[in-house]
Amino acid sequence: MDPVDRYRDAVMTVLRPWEQRPGPQSTLRFEAVFDREHDHYLVVVVGWDGPHHVHSTLVHIDVIDGKLWIQHDQTEEGVAPELVAAGVPRDRIVLGFKSPARRAVSEFAVS
Repeated sequence: MDPVDRYRDAVMTVLRPWEQRPGPQSTLRFEAVFDREHDHYLVVVVGWDGPHHVHSTLVHIDVIDGKLWIQHDQTEEGVAPELVAAGVPRDRIVLGFKSPARRAVSEFAVS
């Protein structure tokens, strides 16, 4: 199997469990959105928080030039360690939401 296909599978494996949150009593839904054709993977939060409608992105990952670019990550622990645990090498993960200078001192790819 092509390494990039393994990375795509790892992203979906890591993001799918978010659909089970926050639980059946909540009025919020977490939706995993996978576009393999264009290599966009998201978790969005949709629903109502009291009188306020919620629609936000929790996680956004793109596959660009064979690397996983985490464009947005609002999870407490971050999805990068989960991707590493799922078999994605650190040098194939880019923390796109950080400046290039901050990426250079991270344990992940700069670009």
